[in-house]
Amino acid sequence: MSWGIELWDQFDNLEKHTQWGIDILEKYIKFVKERTEIELSYAKQLRNLAKKYQPKKNSKEEEEYRYTACKAFLSTLNEMNDYAGQHEVISENMTSHITVELARYVQELKQERKSYFHDGRKAQQHIEICWKQLESSKRRFERDCKEADRAQQYFEKMDADINVTKADVEKARQQAQVRHQMAEDSRADYSSILQKFNHEQHEYYHTHIPNIFQKIQEMEERRILRIGESMKTYAEVDRQVIPIIGKCLDEIVKAAESIDQKNDSQLVIEAYKSGFEPPGDIEFEDYTQPMKRTVSDNSLSNSRGEGKPELKFGGKSKGKLWPFIKKNKLMSLLTSPHQPPPPPPASALPTAVPNGPQSPKQQKEPLSHRFNEFMTSKPKIHCFRSLKRGLSLKLGAAPEDFSNLPPEQRRKRLQQKVDDLNKEIQKEMDQRDAITKMKDVYLKNPQMGDPASLDHKLTEVSQNIEKLRLEAQKFEAWLAEVEGRLPARSDQARRQSGMYEAQNPTTVNNCAQDRESPDGSYTEEQSQESEVKVLATDFDDEFDDEEPLPAIGTCKALYTFEGQNEGTISVVEGETLYVIEEDKGDGWTRIRRNEEEGYVPTSYVEVYLDKNAKGAKTYI
Repeated sequence: MSWGIELWDQFDNLEKHTQWGIDILEKYIKFVKERTEIELSYAKQLRNLAKKYQPKKNSKEEEEYRYTACKAFLSTLNEMNDYAGQHEVISENMTSHITVELARYVQELKQERKSYFHDGRKAQQHIEICWKQLESSKRRFERDCKEADRAQQYFEKMDADINVTKADVEKARQQAQVRHQMAEDSRADYSSILQKFNHEQHEYYHTHIPNIFQKIQEMEERRILRIGESMKTYAEVDRQVIPIIGKCLDEIVKAAESIDQKNDSQLVIEAYKSGFEPPGDIEFEDYTQPMKRTVSDNSLSNSRGEGKPELKFGGKSKGKLWPFIKKNKLMSLLTSPHQPPPPPPASALPTAVPNGPQSPKQQKEPLSHRFNEFMTSKPKIHCFRSLKRGLSLKLGAAPEDFSNLPPEQRRKRLQQKVDDLNKEIQKEMDQRDAITKMKDVYLKNPQMGDPASLDHKLTEVSQNIEKLRLEAQKFEAWLAEVEGRLPARSDQARRQSGMYEAQNPTTVNNCAQDRESPDGSYTEEQSQESEVKVLATDFDDEFDDEEPLPAIGTCKALYTFEGQNEGTISVVEGETLYVIEEDKGDGWTRIRRNEEEGYVPTSYVEVYLDKNAKGAKTYI
């Protein structure tokens, strides 16, 4: 099977077919190129997807990845990066092994095809020239034969005519001989050209064209073979990354199998365990006995210390736990000063303060009764104490010893702080060792540097180490206290608690946690300088969107008051401010100046309430 034999007369069709083959090859190259672009785009999208869901550094999301399910998800994201990398490998290999190679081969193929068909056209032109020469020789031979035949006939005619002279006959004879000689010469020339043409034609159809067509056939077969090899390479490039992609998928499955629901549950316990004991049973409240309410303006612990009847935290119960009451109400109760207001200046007249603490027009409500409004379901005062200790992030920074946290969370934070400080100490010590070694090198080889230039840096590092060690010792002491390694404070609290039980046997069951929390620390509720801060506990986030209290009236400062205690606000005589909460019987009125809120003694201001305001009382 040879194109030179079978297709000896299909030069033009072969030219079209080979051009079509090159077009097919270029189409396949374009296909592979678009595939590589898709692979790159897919890999980029996978990487962006994995990056989008990566946890942000120093954020809450990073803490969530302690759980095994989150770790498995993070492992999946990392494997997706490797998965995307394999698609990039596919694109690179297809580009280098297929696209680039085929593009180079197409250029070579075009040049080879061009040379073959150029040779074919050259052979065609040569045979056409030979054919034209043959036709020209044939026509000349035919013409000379006809001329010779006419000259012979004219000679015979002249020779048969008796009236023609002998000279004319001789002339006609000589003319006939010349024509015959020319015919013989043309015949010989024609015969020679004919033989030459036949030879050229034989060479053209049996040698030149078959050879050219054979080369074209081989070229076309190589093209077909090359495109087949490229298709195999196309599949092999995909097959080469399958094991690695399989490993990525295996790692994802392995990460999924590593999820431990029990471990995650334990982590939840460690993250949110407070260390407090559950509240005890609520005691029965006997309403058959008239309840005596204290009129003292001091704190709740004062009423206990003076031997007053036990307060029951069950009055006006609304069936809610205190963490779920309105934030503004809770803030008002917590930030109200825990001491009686100071008396007005001596020059003040009692009649000048219509809304003072002794005014009969205003219904008084002791602070102990105000606590009943939100301590309805908590029989132990340790809830309020823990609230007060934990709510220190609103008006100030968190305590350095993390005393605002529950015991268990405090222990974890302290331990973490100690570990971080130890790491920093080790880092500084490594730096000190490195500087010391460098100084020794400088001492041995002064040309490398001045040893004295490192003294300042060495002193600075040593000071940093000492500072970090002191800091670590401080946190270790707090950690030891929490873990019970320093029982002195706990014993003192227990002794004080025992004294309190002896003095107030009827109230110790309900108020024991007021003096000693589950972590063993002691808080004196009678202190006049106790700071009540608004906390940032877990339920605080639910109140961030709470609207501020509306103004229910205005007031005018009768005297200057320096608010030095927590929750109070300073006013200047003659200043006009907004009233947002009137006196509840404890001698304090809550006011607002722009964004600043606080309490001032009721006797220091003259209050003008808006009767239409919500929550305002009507005075008769």
